[in-house]
Amino acid sequence: MRADNLTLLTDLYELTMMQGYFEKQSANETVIFDVFFRENPVKNGYSIMAGLEQVIEYIKNLNFSYEDVDYLRGLGIFSEDFLHYLSGFHFSGNIYAIPEGSVIFPKEPILKVIAPIMEAQLVETAILNIINHQSLIATKTARVVHAAQGDGVMEFGLRRAQGPDAGLYGARAAMIGGCVGTSNVLAGKMFDVPIMGTHAHSWIMSFPDEYTAFKAYAELYPDACTLLVDTYDTLKSGVPNAIRVFREMKDAGIHPKSYGIRLDSGDLAYLSKKARVMLDAAGFEDAVIAASNDLDEMLINDLKIQGAAITSWGVGTHLITSKDCPSFGGVYKLAAIEKDGKFLPKIKISENTEKITNPGNKTIYRVYDKETGKLRADLICFADETYDTSEELLLFDPNETWKKTRLPGGSYTMREMLQPIFIHGECVYTSPSVMEIAAYCKQEKETLWDETKRLLYPHKVYVDLSRKLYDTKAKLLNEVNK
Repeated sequence: MRADNLTLLTDLYELTMMQGYFEKQSANETVIFDVFFRENPVKNGYSIMAGLEQVIEYIKNLNFSYEDVDYLRGLGIFSEDFLHYLSGFHFSGNIYAIPEGSVIFPKEPILKVIAPIMEAQLVETAILNIINHQSLIATKTARVVHAAQGDGVMEFGLRRAQGPDAGLYGARAAMIGGCVGTSNVLAGKMFDVPIMGTHAHSWIMSFPDEYTAFKAYAELYPDACTLLVDTYDTLKSGVPNAIRVFREMKDAGIHPKSYGIRLDSGDLAYLSKKARVMLDAAGFEDAVIAASNDLDEMLINDLKIQGAAITSWGVGTHLITSKDCPSFGGVYKLAAIEKDGKFLPKIKISENTEKITNPGNKTIYRVYDKETGKLRADLICFADETYDTSEELLLFDPNETWKKTRLPGGSYTMREMLQPIFIHGECVYTSPSVMEIAAYCKQEKETLWDETKRLLYPHKVYVDLSRKLYDTKAKLLNEVNK
């Protein structure tokens, strides 16, 4: 779908609420909504922000066409006055967001909308749809890339994605999360990212024999020749035939920029180690051994532990669908309403403690250890709060307040994470390229302690509240109880 077709990509109740605000004369009441999530996917230690560029495109192109208005009129539930308002609709508010590629954590506002209530209500569904999907896939990719321990990871999941958009924007998110390339040609064109691939078993089967198929492929692609060796018998046929072709290329003076074999079935640890011995004995020590076949971070981690001689990984279904955790869980909650030029904080109460929201107009400061550059904590505070890093900083757990950390002045640095994206309806932010975002994401992951990047039972990064925000939240909770 094109960005300018997404205005009706919303839930019906957003539009019925908009009409309610319109009829009740509260249409121009300015509010603040926060986008946040409550827990990291698969109990990971962190998540990755992705999808902001598509949110920007969506907001820029928000408008109700004549066809849109006619369709809504045909539903018989909207007044002509409201439909007339929609025909001239445009977004006039402010949006702040954490940049794509940043590491993010539960409970903190990763995107903030400040706008008239009708505008802020309309954009909820599409923003969540975009951010939830791409952040999920970027986070899954980061786990897979971590398991690969520096080896290249290729995104191969297009045919298993839940539709064209999921395959396309999933590939974009995978590149942000750390993949070195994708098999998705349209993603390569749209996002200017590397595309990669070899050949299928059908290529081998279409020739009289395996050797002839390999030789033909090598003649076509001498600079990048990776041969799929498991069509018939990996060690008795596939690898020997690949070696024969590599030797013929070498004798002919052909020196590929990259070459090797790909394994797509069987015991990958055993087969890769045996294949490595065979390739090395034939003088092809620099030949790559790539692997695919329903890989995920846990299997890659196990194969690494077993000493698999694999240095390149093609990951498809489990990555593009985030198979073990198919949703990100981001939500969009009202945080404040403007009255007499000031934002009055609002709070959502729930029987579930984790669903109680943080009220008010907020921002996030990321706190780093000055000596190591490693991330110490995120501090959520009101947008008008400031800090002096030359002074002591007291951090405390908002749930278990007796747990405190005191950072001496000069021992830490701070960075505000929420950046202005739209101001008064005008975009003030220029999105980096996908590869620039990927490079930034790599730097972001390097600020995490190794304990936080563990695949299982990672160390929790603390997301704390400022004293002022904590006290305001406690006051609102007490007022509700009264």
